[in-house]
Amino acid sequence: MGKIAAFFDIDGTLYRDSLMVEHFKKLIKYDIIDQKAWFEHARDTFMDWDKRQGHYDDYLDEICDLYVKSLIGLDKTCIDFTSDQVIALKAERVYKYTRSRIKWHLDNGHKVIFISGSPDFLVKKMAEKYNITDYRGSIYVFKDNAFTGEVIPMWDSVSKNKAIDELVEKYNLDLNQSYAYGDTNGDINMLRRVGNPIAINPTKELLLHINQDETLAKTTKIIVERKDIIYSLDPSVKLYENDL
Repeated sequence: MGKIAAFFDIDGTLYRDSLMVEHFKKLIKYDIIDQKAWFEHARDTFMDWDKRQGHYDDYLDEICDLYVKSLIGLDKTCIDFTSDQVIALKAERVYKYTRSRIKWHLDNGHKVIFISGSPDFLVKKMAEKYNITDYRGSIYVFKDNAFTGEVIPMWDSVSKNKAIDELVEKYNLDLNQSYAYGDTNGDINMLRRVGNPIAINPTKELLLHINQDETLAKTTKIIVERKDIIYSLDPSVKLYENDL
Protein backbone atom coordinates (compact mmCIF):
# COMPACT_ATOMS: atom_id res chain seq x y z
CA MET A 1 0.00 0.00 0.00
CA GLY A 2 1.35 3.40 -0.99
CA LYS A 3 1.89 6.40 1.23
CA ILE A 4 -0.53 9.32 1.58
CA ALA A 5 0.52 12.71 0.27
CA ALA A 6 -0.91 16.23 0.45
CA PHE A 7 -0.08 18.49 -2.50
CA PHE A 8 -0.37 22.22 -1.87
CA ASP A 9 -0.28 25.12 -4.28
CA ILE A 10 1.14 28.19 -2.48
CA ASP A 11 -0.04 31.50 -3.99
CA GLY A 12 -3.70 32.05 -3.15
CA THR A 13 -3.94 28.64 -1.49
CA LEU A 14 -1.51 28.92 1.41
CA TYR A 15 -0.02 32.39 0.99
CA ARG A 16 -2.59 35.19 0.84
CA ASP A 17 -1.01 36.83 -2.20
CA SER A 18 1.83 36.08 -4.60
CA LEU A 19 5.38 35.34 -3.41
CA MET A 20 6.68 36.54 -6.76
CA VAL A 21 4.93 39.92 -6.40
CA GLU A 22 6.27 40.31 -2.85
CA HIS A 23 9.78 39.56 -4.09
CA PHE A 24 9.36 42.06 -6.93
CA LYS A 25 8.41 44.73 -4.37
CA LYS A 26 11.48 43.93 -2.25
CA LEU A 27 13.77 44.22 -5.27
CA ILE A 28 12.31 47.67 -5.92
CA LYS A 29 12.51 48.68 -2.24
CA TYR A 30 16.24 47.91 -2.09
CA ASP A 31 16.88 49.69 -5.43
CA ILE A 32 18.08 46.47 -7.02
CA ILE A 33 15.72 47.03 -9.94
CA ASP A 34 14.14 50.23 -11.24
CA GLN A 35 10.60 50.88 -9.97
CA LYS A 36 9.86 52.71 -13.23
CA ALA A 37 9.18 49.34 -14.87
CA TRP A 38 6.36 48.66 -12.40
CA PHE A 39 4.67 52.04 -12.89
CA GLU A 40 5.05 52.02 -16.67
CA HIS A 41 3.94 48.46 -17.35
CA ALA A 42 2.07 46.92 -14.41
CA ARG A 43 0.33 49.66 -12.48
CA ASP A 44 -2.70 49.98 -14.78
CA THR A 45 -3.31 46.23 -14.82
CA PHE A 46 -3.01 46.12 -11.04
CA MET A 47 -5.43 49.02 -10.62
CA ASP A 48 -7.98 47.29 -12.86
CA TRP A 49 -7.73 44.17 -10.71
CA ASP A 50 -7.81 46.16 -7.47
CA LYS A 51 -11.07 47.80 -8.58
CA ARG A 52 -12.41 44.38 -9.68
CA GLN A 53 -12.62 45.64 -13.26
CA GLY A 54 -9.96 43.26 -14.57
CA HIS A 55 -8.81 39.69 -14.15
CA TYR A 56 -6.24 38.68 -11.54
CA ASP A 57 -4.67 36.18 -13.96
CA ASP A 58 -4.06 39.01 -16.48
CA TYR A 59 -2.35 41.02 -13.76
CA LEU A 60 -0.16 38.10 -12.69
CA ASP A 61 0.76 37.18 -16.28
CA GLU A 62 1.93 40.74 -16.96
CA ILE A 63 3.81 40.93 -13.66
CA CYS A 64 5.48 37.56 -14.31
CA ASP A 65 6.79 38.67 -17.72
CA LEU A 66 8.06 41.93 -16.24
CA TYR A 67 9.56 40.17 -13.23
CA VAL A 68 11.53 37.71 -15.38
CA LYS A 69 12.87 40.49 -17.62
CA SER A 70 13.82 42.59 -14.59
CA LEU A 71 15.82 39.75 -13.04
CA ILE A 72 17.98 39.01 -16.08
CA GLY A 73 21.64 39.41 -15.20
CA LEU A 74 21.03 39.87 -11.48
CA ASP A 75 23.51 38.23 -9.13
CA LYS A 76 22.11 35.30 -7.16
CA THR A 77 23.37 36.89 -3.93
CA CYS A 78 20.97 39.84 -4.40
CA ILE A 79 18.11 37.52 -5.24
CA ASP A 80 18.80 35.32 -2.19
CA PHE A 81 19.02 38.34 0.11
CA THR A 82 15.67 39.76 -1.00
CA SER A 83 14.10 36.28 -0.95
CA ASP A 84 15.16 35.92 2.68
CA GLN A 85 13.48 39.25 3.42
CA VAL A 86 10.22 38.07 1.85
CA ILE A 87 10.18 34.91 3.98
CA ALA A 88 11.22 36.71 7.17
CA LEU A 89 8.55 39.40 6.83
CA LYS A 90 5.73 37.74 4.89
CA ALA A 91 5.84 33.95 5.35
CA GLU A 92 3.26 34.04 8.16
CA ARG A 93 0.73 35.85 5.94
CA VAL A 94 -1.12 32.64 5.18
CA TYR A 95 -4.64 31.29 5.37
CA LYS A 96 -5.57 29.85 8.74
CA TYR A 97 -7.33 26.87 7.15
CA THR A 98 -4.39 25.86 4.97
CA ARG A 99 -1.86 26.27 7.76
CA SER A 100 -3.94 24.01 9.99
CA ARG A 101 -4.22 21.41 7.23
CA ILE A 102 -0.45 21.34 6.73
CA LYS A 103 -0.03 20.69 10.45
CA TRP A 104 -2.70 17.97 10.38
CA HIS A 105 -1.04 16.18 7.47
CA LEU A 106 2.42 16.36 9.05
CA ASP A 107 1.06 15.16 12.41
CA ASN A 108 -0.45 12.15 10.61
CA GLY A 109 2.80 11.24 8.89
CA HIS A 110 1.70 12.24 5.40
CA LYS A 111 4.12 13.46 2.75
CA VAL A 112 3.43 17.19 2.40
CA ILE A 113 4.53 18.67 -0.91
CA PHE A 114 4.42 22.21 -2.32
CA ILE A 115 3.81 22.46 -6.07
CA SER A 116 3.86 26.12 -7.07
CA GLY A 117 4.38 28.36 -10.06
CA SER A 118 6.43 30.76 -7.92
CA PRO A 119 10.24 30.84 -8.37
CA ASP A 120 11.92 27.74 -6.99
CA PHE A 121 14.22 29.80 -4.74
CA LEU A 122 11.15 31.25 -2.98
CA VAL A 123 9.27 27.93 -2.87
CA LYS A 124 12.33 26.25 -1.33
CA LYS A 125 12.50 28.80 1.49
CA MET A 126 8.74 28.54 2.10
CA ALA A 127 9.04 24.74 2.25
CA GLU A 128 11.83 25.02 4.81
CA LYS A 129 9.74 27.46 6.86
CA TYR A 130 6.86 24.99 7.13
CA ASN A 131 8.98 21.79 7.39
CA ILE A 132 7.58 20.41 4.13
CA THR A 133 8.65 17.00 2.80
CA ASP A 134 9.41 18.16 -0.75
CA TYR A 135 8.62 20.91 -3.23
CA ARG A 136 8.49 21.84 -6.90
CA GLY A 137 8.57 25.41 -8.22
CA SER A 138 9.32 27.20 -11.48
CA ILE A 139 13.04 26.73 -12.06
CA TYR A 140 14.95 29.97 -12.67
CA VAL A 141 18.16 29.11 -14.50
CA PHE A 142 21.42 30.71 -13.35
CA LYS A 143 24.80 30.71 -15.11
CA ASP A 144 27.97 32.07 -13.50
CA ASN A 145 25.78 33.07 -10.53
CA ALA A 146 23.57 35.34 -12.66
CA PHE A 147 19.99 34.79 -13.84
CA THR A 148 19.89 33.96 -17.56
CA GLY A 149 16.23 34.78 -18.22
CA GLU A 150 15.35 31.12 -18.77
CA VAL A 151 12.46 29.75 -16.72
CA ILE A 152 11.23 26.15 -16.62
CA PRO A 153 7.60 26.73 -15.58
CA MET A 154 5.54 25.04 -12.88
CA TRP A 155 2.39 27.17 -13.17
CA ASP A 156 0.34 25.15 -15.67
CA SER A 157 -1.61 21.92 -15.31
CA VAL A 158 0.70 19.93 -17.59
CA SER A 159 3.83 20.81 -15.59
CA LYS A 160 2.14 20.09 -12.26
CA ASN A 161 0.84 16.78 -13.59
CA LYS A 162 4.35 15.73 -14.63
CA ALA A 163 5.70 16.74 -11.22
CA ILE A 164 3.11 14.57 -9.49
CA ASP A 165 4.14 11.57 -11.62
CA GLU A 166 7.76 12.03 -10.50
CA LEU A 167 6.76 12.40 -6.84
CA VAL A 168 4.50 9.32 -6.93
CA GLU A 169 7.46 7.24 -8.05
CA LYS A 170 9.88 8.89 -5.62
CA TYR A 171 7.73 8.38 -2.51
CA ASN A 172 5.54 5.41 -3.55
CA LEU A 173 2.36 7.47 -3.16
CA ASP A 174 -1.24 6.25 -3.21
CA LEU A 175 -3.08 9.03 -5.04
CA ASN A 176 -6.51 7.59 -4.26
CA GLN A 177 -5.85 8.21 -0.57
CA SER A 178 -4.03 11.51 -1.12
CA TYR A 179 -5.09 15.17 -0.97
CA ALA A 180 -4.58 18.24 -3.15
CA TYR A 181 -5.22 21.91 -2.42
CA GLY A 182 -5.46 24.59 -5.11
CA ASP A 183 -7.19 27.83 -6.06
CA THR A 184 -6.83 28.36 -9.83
CA ASN A 185 -7.39 26.41 -13.03
CA GLY A 186 -3.65 25.68 -13.15
CA ASP A 187 -4.35 23.30 -10.25
CA ILE A 188 -7.17 21.38 -11.98
CA ASN A 189 -5.10 18.33 -12.94
CA MET A 190 -3.61 18.19 -9.45
CA LEU A 191 -7.15 18.08 -8.02
CA ARG A 192 -8.22 15.43 -10.53
CA ARG A 193 -5.33 13.14 -9.63
CA VAL A 194 -6.24 12.61 -5.96
CA GLY A 195 -9.08 11.05 -4.02
CA ASN A 196 -9.47 14.09 -1.78
CA PRO A 197 -9.44 17.37 -3.78
CA ILE A 198 -9.89 20.67 -1.93
CA ALA A 199 -10.42 24.00 -3.68
CA ILE A 200 -9.64 26.90 -1.38
CA ASN A 201 -10.88 30.34 -2.42
CA PRO A 202 -11.30 29.05 -5.98
CA THR A 203 -11.33 31.39 -8.94
CA LYS A 204 -14.42 31.58 -11.13
CA GLU A 205 -12.71 29.56 -13.86
CA LEU A 206 -11.69 26.76 -11.49
CA LEU A 207 -15.15 26.61 -9.89
CA LEU A 208 -16.81 26.31 -13.28
CA HIS A 209 -14.44 23.52 -14.36
CA ILE A 210 -15.07 21.64 -11.12
CA ASN A 211 -18.82 21.78 -11.69
CA GLN A 212 -18.45 20.67 -15.31
CA ASP A 213 -16.44 17.61 -14.24
CA GLU A 214 -18.79 14.88 -12.98
CA THR A 215 -16.22 13.33 -10.63
CA LEU A 216 -14.78 16.57 -9.26
CA ALA A 217 -18.25 18.00 -8.70
CA LYS A 218 -18.97 15.09 -6.36
CA THR A 219 -15.62 14.81 -4.58
CA THR A 220 -14.22 18.34 -4.29
CA LYS A 221 -14.46 20.11 -0.96
CA ILE A 222 -14.78 23.85 -1.49
CA ILE A 223 -13.35 26.12 1.21
CA VAL A 224 -13.68 29.90 1.36
CA GLU A 225 -11.83 31.83 4.04
CA ARG A 226 -12.77 35.44 4.65
CA LYS A 227 -11.54 37.51 7.60
CA ASP A 228 -11.72 35.14 10.59
CA ILE A 229 -14.40 32.79 9.24
CA ILE A 230 -13.90 29.61 7.21
CA TYR A 231 -16.82 28.50 5.03
CA SER A 232 -17.24 24.99 3.65
CA LEU A 233 -19.52 24.96 0.59
CA ASP A 234 -21.59 21.99 -0.52
CA PRO A 235 -19.85 20.64 -3.67
CA SER A 236 -23.13 19.13 -4.89
CA VAL A 237 -24.68 22.56 -5.43
CA LYS A 238 -24.78 23.28 -9.16
CA LEU A 239 -23.16 26.58 -10.09
CA TYR A 240 -23.67 28.45 -13.34
CA GLU A 241 -21.50 31.11 -14.90
CA ASN A 242 -24.14 33.82 -14.46
CA ASP A 243 -24.25 33.07 -10.74
CA LEU A 244 -20.57 33.90 -10.22
